[in-house]
Amino acid sequence: MCGIFGFVASDHLEYNEKILDDHLKNLYILSESRGKEASGIAVRHGQRIDVLKAPIPASKFIQSKEYRALVHDVTNGRSASNTGARRSIAAIGHSRLVTNGRQDLDLNNQPVVKDGAVCVHNGIIVNDTDLWEQYPGMIRSSDIDTEVLVSLLQMYRKGGNSPEQSIQQAFSVIEGAASTGVLFDDMSKVLIATNTGSLYTCTSINRDALIFASEKFILKQLVQTPSLSPYWNETDIEQVQPFSGCCINITDLTVSRFKLTDVTLKDKPERILPEKPADIRIKTLSNNGHSINSVPTIDMSNKDRIIRKINEQPRPGVSIKRCTRCILPETFPFIEFDEHGVCNYCRGYRKTQVKGAAELEKVVAPYRSTTGEPDCIVGFSGGRDSSYNLHYIKKVLKMNPIAYTYDWGMVTDLARRNQARMCGKLGIEHILISADIEEKRANIRKNIHAWLKKPDLGMIPLLMAGDKQFYYFAHQLMEQTGIKIIFSGGNAFERTGFKLGFCGIKESDTTGKGILTGISVMNKLKLLSYYGRQYLFNPAYINSSLFDTLHAYYSSYILPDAYVYFFNYIPWNEEEIVTTLRKEYNWEVANDTNATWRIGDGTAAFYDYIYYAVAGFSEFDTFRSNQIREGLISREDALKLVNQENIPRYESLEWYSQTNGFDLEEALDVIHAIPKLYKP
Repeated sequence: MCGIFGFVASDHLEYNEKILDDHLKNLYILSESRGKEASGIAVRHGQRIDVLKAPIPASKFIQSKEYRALVHDVTNGRSASNTGARRSIAAIGHSRLVTNGRQDLDLNNQPVVKDGAVCVHNGIIVNDTDLWEQYPGMIRSSDIDTEVLVSLLQMYRKGGNSPEQSIQQAFSVIEGAASTGVLFDDMSKVLIATNTGSLYTCTSINRDALIFASEKFILKQLVQTPSLSPYWNETDIEQVQPFSGCCINITDLTVSRFKLTDVTLKDKPERILPEKPADIRIKTLSNNGHSINSVPTIDMSNKDRIIRKINEQPRPGVSIKRCTRCILPETFPFIEFDEHGVCNYCRGYRKTQVKGAAELEKVVAPYRSTTGEPDCIVGFSGGRDSSYNLHYIKKVLKMNPIAYTYDWGMVTDLARRNQARMCGKLGIEHILISADIEEKRANIRKNIHAWLKKPDLGMIPLLMAGDKQFYYFAHQLMEQTGIKIIFSGGNAFERTGFKLGFCGIKESDTTGKGILTGISVMNKLKLLSYYGRQYLFNPAYINSSLFDTLHAYYSSYILPDAYVYFFNYIPWNEEEIVTTLRKEYNWEVANDTNATWRIGDGTAAFYDYIYYAVAGFSEFDTFRSNQIREGLISREDALKLVNQENIPRYESLEWYSQTNGFDLEEALDVIHAIPKLYKP
């Protein structure tokens, strides 16, 4: 999720301002892909720890005069004896993707300073609220989950335990994902630990400096930088294995390694004599002109009125004609019924041929690592299918996956918490590539305003254009890691050809290998033509989102489909999937729906509401119809399910409008005014 990193120089390294600046600058820029919403740094030098943080991207943070002054101060010895003598330093940094806590509140940004420790953390601790209640002696002062980790660490240290023992105990009670770096005011050490393996270290050629970062690729790029390559060797990059850590002595760079699972607390631990406490000085910056949450404030005081409007809307009743075999309605694009009332989609359907576990084993066998190195990538939304996919690949296939997520601003907090649960429990490295989320949300807002001017069901996918770079970055990640196999949790039941149907393209015309991507060349041209006409008649679509739209088209329809589709081999079983996730990982479900599909996608509640309000069906109707055709559920059960699944999700609609900055009531008035394709 976030990016954390560090640079430790012993008193043997002859460093100057340029050397320090080059290392930190590169670590910041390379880590920014993991989060662009806030930045911070803490440097221990002499008897002082300087902390600087701001709610701005790393690329802007390192240009600030305060940051420049800090680097200058550290390298010129003004905080120590002014003798000019070399001395050790340790710097830890953070590039934040906001999860818990708003970034415009200083206490929610990292590094977190608490009880004499300074901490950076990547991941989400999902049981932080429970831990604050369990340990009432710890006082909470922020919304950020990182605070509970450093509070636990220092609580155990106050009992006389070593940093290693204390972090072991802290990790034994937290749930979720955590990779962390910590400085202390009472000892010249840096503590790093992880339960996912999302930490890599590299020691310099002369053994007088050490760097760490959240990804191996970050360190590979840094050590290949011409100005820094004389200090480092790429072959010295090592992963801090899942459920392990190390404690680095800043003065001489000696490293003690330990397992987080080997908790060694004693009933009466020996008191460790601290050093003279360092002076921790905290400085925060304003946004320096950079927009923070540049989303219009939306008045939600009309909540009751909005809910009443939603509830008063007519729903398609029993009078709407549906296929007598599946549940697709007469409003479905290009649908035709025969004399028995069976639709053309049922008549032309071919059952999915699941290849089986043995065939999947044959596919993965050539790629399986014998050394414990990562050997596959798993596309990971945090949804039920990708979560089960990750579980199976790790627990059943015994592979060593890297989980990959592209966060474009519509990955919900629920999805992020489930990602943390899975990766923390399984010990899986999670590479999250973050977009410029404010920019993405601004693009969504502009396209919503454009769509509301001339509503058209065929243009609804434009609201999801920003997430399609997922495919593009997946290809990049394969190149960066050298991993040759990537899994998708997409399954054949998810096909939503009606979205093309509303553009005048028949679902039966779609061809191509992929479940998630791939249509015929002719249909690609038809789609371009359709969008071109819409842009011509509604120039409001010509805005800053245009690049996202073009990139989405390229990523979806031009890039080759490189995925191994997990559910082409393993039968999709909803009950088994949800039961496994709930039982083994305490996987979280949404509060505003009985469904477990699409609950991690912040956009789904909005676009499914439009489809249902206007056309009388949503993605759930197509999903359940495909299950009927496969013989997995009865038509009667499918109707009962969609009757619940199509209930409007007010909480999710509210989140979507507030997050993207548009007036939900105004949008609903437009949607409700669109002529229905069915008779209520």
